[in-house]
Amino acid sequence: MPKLKFVSTWFVLLLVGLPWSVAQPPQCDPTKVIGPMRCAACHENEVRTWLQTPHAKTLEDLHRRPEANAIAAKMGLRSIKRGDVCLDCHYTSQTVSEKVQIIAGVSCESCHGAALDWVTLHNDYGGPTVLKNQETAAHKEQRRETSIAHGMRNPSNVYLIARSCLQCHSVPNEKLVNVGGHGAGTLKFEMVSWSQGINRHNFLRTGNTTNAENAPEALRVMFVAGLIADLEFSTRAVGKATERGTYGLTVAKRAADVAVRLKSIQDQIQDPHLEQALRSFSQAVLKTNNEAELNRIADEIQQAGTSFAQSADGNRLAVLDTLIPGKSEYK
Repeated sequence: MPKLKFVSTWFVLLLVGLPWSVAQPPQCDPTKVIGPMRCAACHENEVRTWLQTPHAKTLEDLHRRPEANAIAAKMGLRSIKRGDVCLDCHYTSQTVSEKVQIIAGVSCESCHGAALDWVTLHNDYGGPTVLKNQETAAHKEQRRETSIAHGMRNPSNVYLIARSCLQCHSVPNEKLVNVGGHGAGTLKFEMVSWSQGINRHNFLRTGNTTNAENAPEALRVMFVAGLIADLEFSTRAVGKATERGTYGLTVAKRAADVAVRLKSIQDQIQDPHLEQALRSFSQAVLKTNNEAELNRIADEIQQAGTSFAQSADGNRLAVLDTLIPGKSEYK
């Protein structure tokens, strides 16, 4: 692979004075949310595990935190539970009688996608009388592909789940950071350590008896896919920067730092999809008011990351084991 130059121009953020951009698409479309209790009908143990996590407890405790209310006040919000600025990442909302209502904290659909369009497809194992353990391999593959096409973020491709995490663990909102004082994302977010501790819910693999741990080869793929997703979303975040400030400088540094980490990994594994992600990023100029171009590059990184997760053989990535967080580092 030709050497990629990580040049200082990536840190250049031009000083301009354009209006703030705060609009962003909902993480989970409230008109298509069915709610975690619908999921519990088939995934009781998974939902029970979720209820013990900070994701679930956000519903009851976020609005009581002084620091959260201070951010809301700076943003001109009467309540944390009003308006898209906080709702999109910290809560699950559902449209009921044409009104949007908060029904949960960060829940199943926050990560796996609003389920109205795919829940029936997800539950069809080959006909009304066919049980899950009777489903053919071909139908299972078709069911997954169809569900994904209708909005499900299925963990069979870990890049889809990594993207769900980075939707909120990166922050595509300049005003929220520069004016509100919110952090510019979870700067130390890493897919393995943040998903394999209290958030892990792998019951289906064991017939709903125990919460299975992921095999080392799966964790290797997850580790790299998570970093590629971080590169994608950090690049998109820079595209939201309109002026020199904490937000733009922080997300630009995050993008460049992740790229350096991935370049080090690529030197060891020589993966064609990771090479493409890095090659796309090498075209990026991380400056203000460059959203269209940075989104184009991020789209290419997304394609490369999806392909990596689909094709990577974790058995061939053992060289990365010293980089992957151990159990003592799980959140």
